[in-house]
Amino acid sequence: MSDLIRVVDLEIAAHIGVSDAERRDPQRLLISLEMGVDSFSHAAGTDHLAWTIDYDEVILHVKNSAAKRARKLLETLAEEMAFDLLKTFPIKKITLEIKKFILPDARYVSVKVERTPGHLSS
Repeated sequence: MSDLIRVVDLEIAAHIGVSDAERRDPQRLLISLEMGVDSFSHAAGTDHLAWTIDYDEVILHVKNSAAKRARKLLETLAEEMAFDLLKTFPIKKITLEIKKFILPDARYVSVKVERTPGHLSS
């Protein structure tokens, strides 16, 4: 059994882009997360946060990760965020998508990764 916690289109600002000029000012990004957990049964039965994932803490980790340093690639940011979240929280599978609004003729550009704790040792 697998249950999901989703955070959809969390807005953050990050210094990201291939060129120095693109990284100079923070850019608006939208981040969506899908975090798989074994089951909500125990959390629901006890009504206690300790038996689930504190999504407020997850959001704090995402924001801190984005603010840590400038990066050239969305792929780098996605990998680092997924790794940090899997390492920190009892997530069985994470899907993380980052949207960037850089191309004038496109709604957005995005990268999407799916990772499991097995990726931590890779």
